[in-house]
Amino acid sequence: MRRSFARRSLPGLLTVAAAAALTVATAGPASAAGTPTGFAAGTTGGGSTPAVTVTTASALISAMQSSSPAVIRVSGTISISGMQDVKSNKTLIGVGSGATITGGGLDVDSATNVIIQNLNFRNWADDAINVTDASTKIWIDHNTFSDGYDGAVDIKRASDYVTVSWNKFTSHDKTMLLGHSDGNGSQDRGHLRVSYHHNYFDGTGQRHPRVRFGNPVHVYNNYYGGVTDYGVASTVEAGVLVEGNYFENTEDPFHRGEGSSPGGSLVAKNNHFVNSGSGDQGGSVNAVPYSYSLDQASSVKSIVQGGAGTGKVG
Repeated sequence: MRRSFARRSLPGLLTVAAAAALTVATAGPASAAGTPTGFAAGTTGGGSTPAVTVTTASALISAMQSSSPAVIRVSGTISISGMQDVKSNKTLIGVGSGATITGGGLDVDSATNVIIQNLNFRNWADDAINVTDASTKIWIDHNTFSDGYDGAVDIKRASDYVTVSWNKFTSHDKTMLLGHSDGNGSQDRGHLRVSYHHNYFDGTGQRHPRVRFGNPVHVYNNYYGGVTDYGVASTVEAGVLVEGNYFENTEDPFHRGEGSSPGGSLVAKNNHFVNSGSGDQGGSVNAVPYSYSLDQASSVKSIVQGGAGTGKVG
């Protein structure tokens, strides 16, 4: 069964005490595909533009960097070098379960209205996906990430209105950074609003996500399985709502502060813990401004394992 908020935009702040008082009602089964929910709602990518299928690096880069809207179907394994730009109004979607980008990564830089879906990312030399420089309306969905160098999905420099959903992360350490520097508040305050939901963290290390300045950041209905360092960290003026997640064999599910970064605010509610720590929370978080459905936390493991990653779209 699924638990759903019939939720309007709530004014003001959500505190630890207030979170416990929110009510939950039942609804139908979750959908693992379709249109984005959360902060990236309304993102359409290339829309109804006729799709083009690419099988080579040169064709992929040319299509991604066109100034025109495009739906780009990625087929087979494509090796790229460095960070390659993705321009506005693009949909990148893998064909089947084997579509793979390896060697390099995607740089969503000063772009808007981008969808990246159903791709495998392997052995990237920098970041797999870097969302930066005030990019907005970005949906990263149903991808699989493993064995890369730095961040799998990093979001930085006043980027905003992003949803990261139904992805699988495995064999990797630094998973998801939100906000790159403690000293970048003049650019980042009021931005970096991201929804992370139904992602599968399979034995990964840290940053699930690590947050600076974004408030609210909504981390809900994710499965953390055997995370080796920590789950979620809220730092430097951030406000993070950690809600309805399933933590298993994860000693440190969430905390405030990380490294030399001071603690932000973190509110945790309706999470499920199996052989895991209880986490550290405190402070207040801005209210989530959208309606959303919440799966029962105890069911999240089976839901996410069955639906996250490539080959699960449609």
